[in-house]
Order: sequence, then C-alpha cells, then structure tokens
Amino acid sequence: MPGIPLPSPANAPTAPTTPATPTIPAVPLYWRFPARLASVPRARQAVRDALPHHCPPQLSYELRLLTSELVTNAIRHGARPDEDEVIELVFWTADGHYWLAVSDPSSTRLTPTPNSPGPQACSGRGLLLVDALCDAWGVLPRRTRGKSVIAGIRTS
Repeated sequence: MPGIPLPSPANAPTAPTTPATPTIPAVPLYWRFPARLASVPRARQAVRDALPHHCPPQLSYELRLLTSELVTNAIRHGARPDEDEVIELVFWTADGHYWLAVSDPSSTRLTPTPNSPGPQACSGRGLLLVDALCDAWGVLPRRTRGKSVIAGIRTS
C-alpha cells in the first residue's frame, strides 16, 4: 500500500501565526522623600496605598514594617542631616514577591549587617527584623553615589 505523499516544504500549508504576547511586567512605583525621620510614616503610607486591596493584612503589616526599618536606616546611617538629601523608595512585584529598594546617598560603601545588641540596648535590631521578615535581601552599590538595600517578601 503506497504511503500518502507529504507536501514539499515549498508548498506546505502554513498555519496562521499569531505573535506571542509578552507578559507586561508591573511598573515599579517610585518615591523620593527628604532624608528626615518625618518621611518614615509617609513612606510607610505610600507602600500601604500601593498594595492591592486583596493583600492579606499580615503581609501588609510586614511590608509597612519593612519599609519603616529600611527608610529609617537609610536616613540615620546613609544621609547627612545637615544637607538637603533624599531617600529613594522603589516598590514592585516580580517572581511571586513584593520587592522594596531603599536607596541612600551615602558616599561610604558600608554594607549594613545585623548586630547582636545586648538585652538593654534601645536600638540595633532593625536589620534583625529585616532578616526575619524577608525571603531575600541584600545591598547593592549605586553607580554614582550611595547604596540600595533591596528586600523581598513572598506575595502569598
């Protein structure tokens, strides 16, 4: 029994092609705040307002706490109070995480590391909180001046 002849590539029927639609990533939200402690509640409110309405309350709380810690550290350790410097905050979702990047203008390239404060210490626990809250965090130097602390928390 003879086989069915296959069409040659030159006159083979072609299926209509539809261009693949790429997934459009979320546009990061960006804010600049004066490097003053009064900016911490404003930054926290900005992140709260940016969260979707279906965000679980505990996750919203953790993201706001993370924002407070990172912005406070950037103001206290990365900005000079005698100058008109700003702190930058970027918020976005990617890869199943909410991401925060807080950048300060510090000319020193010190990488923040968690401390082991004594039981009587009134401060020094911020990065311990960051480490406990986040699935990932790190520090990247900026091209011009300063650094960015980037932290991610799973969306679910």
